Amino acid sequence: MAATGGAAATSVVVLDRGNNTTCTINLHGATVVSWRVNNQEQLFVRSIRGGVSFVFPQYGAWSFGAQHGFARITRWNLERPPERLHNGDVEAIFSLMDNEFTRSMWNYQFRITYRLILREKELHFHIGVYNPSKELSFTFNLLLHTYLKVPDVRRCQITGLHGCTFIDKTRDGAIYQEGREVVAVNEWTDRIYQHTPQEHIVTNVVSGRKMRIHKYNFPDTVIWNPWVDKAREITDFGDDEFPNMLCVEAGHVSSPVILLPGTAFEASQIMQMGDH
Repeated sequence: MAATGGAAATSVVVLDRGNNTTCTINLHGATVVSWRVNNQEQLFVRSIRGGVSFVFPQYGAWSFGAQHGFARITRWNLERPPERLHNGDVEAIFSLMDNEFTRSMWNYQFRITYRLILREKELHFHIGVYNPSKELSFTFNLLLHTYLKVPDVRRCQITGLHGCTFIDKTRDGAIYQEGREVVAVNEWTDRIYQHTPQEHIVTNVVSGRKMRIHKYNFPDTVIWNPWVDKAREITDFGDDEFPNMLCVEAGHVSSPVILLPGTAFEASQIMQMGDH
């Protein structure tokens, strides 16, 4: 499906707010491949990984298709090209609906809208998943796989996880409770924290600033860093690059969303660059 309004040939969409503040989205997967605030890149990005990718309808390994589902490997539609709002912010809307490729793995009708708003120091993600079927319900996972760019992951702290249970994928899915007031990452980490609050603050991101992550209808938060041994196993990932990234991922993954016929599910995330 070609994108609308003369953008059919393009595969990259840029939201430009001025003042070197931009957001770049690849229509292949609707992946956010860059977010710059005053020309400072906020996301860790490599040629085939990084940025913010859209995980749907499956999180993790999937017997029917690609790991993390098909949304991130399907070309999306540019529903509404970037448009400047009255307050100077810029928004664009992307959409994906079922097609032959998606139905070959997952035989359901669906429609997703993905609205991105670029503000002066914030990036807003608004997601709607709609089930147009008259009789079939479906279940799905949804997650924004966000790679933050950091000077040294060992100096980052993450708030909002104290007291939460988490599934530790580095220990065969064993379940633990987080006892730390703030969480630091000093080893291979792959955890699904459950029933997390609506806000996390990550310290010591780009330029030693804080990144505030506010989420709605995303009950889980995944924390991931492959560390040195796992980084070696990942293609397109330098052995020495793991200290410069931290994944803090808002999702609905430890239990699926059940979407009844004719109903919609909405979720959102706001990333806000704070002070030192």
